[in-house]
Amino acid sequence: MLAIQHASGFIGNGETIKDVTILIEDGKIQSIGENIHIPPNYDVIDASGKVVTPGLIDVHTHLGVFEQGVGKEGHDFNETSSATTAEIRAIDGINPFEKGLEDARSSGVTTVQILPGSANVIGGEMAIVKTAGTVVDEMIVKEPSGLKAATGENPKRVHGDKGKMPTTRMGVAALLRKKLIEGQNYLNERESEKIGRNLELENIAKVLRKEIPLRVHAHRAEDIATVLRLKREFDIELTIEHGTEGHLMADYIAKHNVSIAVGPTMTSRSKVELENRGWHTLTAFADAGVPFAITTDHPVVTIDHLITSAIMGIKYGLPEATALQALTLNAAKHIGIDHQVGSLEVGKDADVVIWNGDPFDLRNCVVTTILNGKVVYSHTL
Repeated sequence: MLAIQHASGFIGNGETIKDVTILIEDGKIQSIGENIHIPPNYDVIDASGKVVTPGLIDVHTHLGVFEQGVGKEGHDFNETSSATTAEIRAIDGINPFEKGLEDARSSGVTTVQILPGSANVIGGEMAIVKTAGTVVDEMIVKEPSGLKAATGENPKRVHGDKGKMPTTRMGVAALLRKKLIEGQNYLNERESEKIGRNLELENIAKVLRKEIPLRVHAHRAEDIATVLRLKREFDIELTIEHGTEGHLMADYIAKHNVSIAVGPTMTSRSKVELENRGWHTLTAFADAGVPFAITTDHPVVTIDHLITSAIMGIKYGLPEATALQALTLNAAKHIGIDHQVGSLEVGKDADVVIWNGDPFDLRNCVVTTILNGKVVYSHTL
């Protein structure tokens, strides 16, 4: 049991708290308010002069499957033997001892979604985990949390360079359609008990039944339009991952009830798809009412720069409250777990970060990270 006294800061939903007590029991927030009695058996953290926020969430990472400091042996995020590998599950490749997860905790990031890479048109299933633990199965918040797909240059380069489909954007879209149709046929045949199990099509069927969303890597405007076209054609739930040129069509995107994971904007313009990348994408989505989260795409931009990405968005016009929600409650909504994390509310997981000052001042840092009611990182200034 834990109590945080004199807590001031941000709830995560756009509102603030000032000089309150937060009681935590059994990994959950038990109560928040003024003049709350703290039972004698509670450990107490004094947050006077500090700033409290919910644990940060990165909705699009390759933590644990693209290990830092290891080399090729740690690159377990792309199964490039085929252009479609829906049967792959990220959970089978996550190393819970990977250094990036330590960096996450020290940076106030308590929840991440871990995805296969974007080499394939369909890359496989993803999982949402907490950033502390020694056994992945005990870290899981939700699994599967979506099926990864990718448009654009990556599948063209990886498979087209081998002389295999897809070699064009048309080919990428056609292959994705083909697999979705195979999934529809599989569902019909399975219902009539004509065929046995097929793991690849079984995972695609989860998208068609709206059990999980399709999460589609799309940078350029034409790829975003293709993704939205597929959403209409197959009546599926999906999110757009990256959305780099989404500012060119923000009003159009707003008509489609879709959330976007924006980033990694801090990276260089290393390929044609990133030519128009910039912080204006965030403000354009905010102005158009498009729900979005901010991502590092770790390790493209390392996880410790998740808050830095929000700060850069603020520098270029994003309101602070909107920026924080893109790392907390809106991020939780993007991955479908806002009932559990993303804001400091009674009944939710006790994922709390205490900063030594304004988190939007890059000179400040995390002093305490609490995950499921336990201190998983502590820094003495």
